[in-house]
Amino acid sequence: MAEFDQELDACGLNCPLPILRAKKALSGMDSGKVLHIIATDPGSVKDFEAFSKQTGNELLDSSEDGEKFYFRIKKK
Repeated sequence: MAEFDQELDACGLNCPLPILRAKKALSGMDSGKVLHIIATDPGSVKDFEAFSKQTGNELLDSSEDGEKFYFRIKKK
C-alpha cells in the first residue's frame, strides 16, 4: 500500500457521511498531506471523484477489494 499521513475508516457509512468525514479530516491536515479513506458505500467511488474536482484536492488513486473501497486524497 502506498504511503499516507492519516487514515479515515468510513466503513458502514452511507453517502454523504464518508465525504463529510473526509472533508473534516482534510481540514485538519496540512497542504500536501495524504488522507487514506476506507469505505463500504459503492456510491463513494463517484462521490470522491466529484469531491476532489469540486475541492481541488487530488484523488491520487482508488481501488476496490471485495466490499471495501480505498481512496487516497492529497490535500491541495
